[in-house]
Amino acid sequence: MKNMKHKQEENLIDEMVAPRKEKTRHLFGSVKVGERGQVVIPKEAREIFEIKPGDILLVLGDVERGIALVKADTLQDFARKILETSSHPSDE
Repeated sequence: MKNMKHKQEENLIDEMVAPRKEKTRHLFGSVKVGERGQVVIPKEAREIFEIKPGDILLVLGDVERGIALVKADTLQDFARKILETSSHPSDE
């Protein structure tokens, strides 16, 4: 039962956080950090991840793995689905 719940969470992560489209890994080039700590997200990255002006991005970090940007609404949807899944555990 515990393994099934873990597998459901992995599938949810795959669907919400890292949806698989045609090509899943990209190198968008490099960006320069400005004096005020700002960077420009390359156009191709904004298009692939549907980042538009006004979107809120969360900046996550891991000392060993680096920095990640996540759209706040995507993470909110992900959290909502986790709560729905945990409040309705499967009988399997």
